[in-house]
Amino acid sequence: MTKYLISFPSAAMVVPEGEWEAVGRDAHAVIDKAKAAGVYVFGGGIDEGVPPVLVAADGAVSEGGYPWAPRLDGGFTVLELPSREEAVAWAARIAKACRCDQELRVFGFDPQS
Repeated sequence: MTKYLISFPSAAMVVPEGEWEAVGRDAHAVIDKAKAAGVYVFGGGIDEGVPPVLVAADGAVSEGGYPWAPRLDGGFTVLELPSREEAVAWAARIAKACRCDQELRVFGFDPQS
């Protein structure tokens, strides 16, 4: 089985006023279905209220992430599925619930982790 990363950047979620409660309800319902199906690994979102820091090999800490990299934000879900077709189907369910397109990638899971 392959682990798939399904994600979206924060800017992709353009939700009309008054629909946020429905989005939350619908998104949680999809995750509950993934858990019931036994395919849910983990998920969540980047806490944008806590700025990133860059930690060097010597333990030195500097404010901000890589200055050349795009900002990392948004939400993600990792599911373990038998095929890419099933991953696309789950990504479509999440897209419908979240009211935004989802990026789908194979998650390079390290079995020794």
